[in-house]
Amino acid sequence: MSDNKPFTRPKVPDGHAFLVTTRQKEITPGEFFVGYETIWETHQKEVPYSTPKKP
Repeated sequence: MSDNKPFTRPKVPDGHAFLVTTRQKEITPGEFFVGYETIWETHQKEVPYSTPKKP
């Protein structure tokens, strides 16, 4: 009944949510677990500090 094919992990599409994207890592031979990487988008803008003008 079984085909005795080697197990292949299915390709999972990228997951998109508000300010975050998850991506499946590449399959490394000999490893059991394939992880996911999480990419966060910045939601704050950083402005360089400048001293205020003196009165």
